[in-house]
Amino acid sequence: MEKRPRHRPHREYPGAKRIILGPEVEVCPLCGQGLKSRRNWHSRKTIQTMKGPLFVAGRSEECQNQACRNYGKRYYASRVWRYSLPQSSYGLDVLAFIGWQHEHEHRQLVEIQKELNRRGIEVNERNVGKLYRQFLALLSASGENFKEGLIETAKEYGGVIWAVDALQPEGTGMMLYVLYEVLSGKPVGALQREHVNEKELVDWLGPYRNLALPVLATLSDGENTLIAALKTCWPQVPHQRCQVHFLNNLVDDMLDYDDELRKDMRQDLGGLPKAPQKAPGKPDFSP
Repeated sequence: MEKRPRHRPHREYPGAKRIILGPEVEVCPLCGQGLKSRRNWHSRKTIQTMKGPLFVAGRSEECQNQACRNYGKRYYASRVWRYSLPQSSYGLDVLAFIGWQHEHEHRQLVEIQKELNRRGIEVNERNVGKLYRQFLALLSASGENFKEGLIETAKEYGGVIWAVDALQPEGTGMMLYVLYEVLSGKPVGALQREHVNEKELVDWLGPYRNLALPVLATLSDGENTLIAALKTCWPQVPHQRCQVHFLNNLVDDMLDYDDELRKDMRQDLGGLPKAPQKAPGKPDFSP
């Protein structure tokens, strides 16, 4: 299922600081000869950070030794991912800020959004929620032991409920699959791919499938590949489509009409003069 951006705003930061990065290796690891720089950047984007906007680009280089088995092999500047996640326009420091405020300061997402806006970060409440889930996914991928908490949850509720959320930062490109346990609300794993098939999802879910825990149900959005993978891993378990995703998809068709309506109103009403403002010190004669 294609995930479309919802009124993604167009932002420009002409004064953003520029950082251009190259590959970590300077010579071909196989033949030892220097690498040749390619003309195109493999990654370029402007991201919002807590210290202001930042333009980050990564150069790629390739082996130019025709006698080398790795001739033409490209090497990329992986350091660009130290600034932000792939296809995300927010810095990792923004994710860390959101996670700290929510987990340690116990602030609601709308409060965090207002604080970020006050600091000059353009973000809405919905995207704050997405960034928070990305933060949790990063933590879970760091090797945190989650089994003990799942055992306690299974004892308390008689089992666990697995939910997979397929996140797509900024609506395009790399998919971030995050596995949650619904009853405890804890993320337990993450998978990030540009393109993923059912087998890759099944392999990723394999360690959780093999846990000696009763599974009550599975939950996901309407992505067919994801649903198939969940049913392969837990064929005897009922599956339900996430109601939030379902309701969001119901309004997808309305978004096109809403866009057309706004364009028509802008054309019809854009030429009207602005409403007069009361001059300072002048009496107000309105009834």
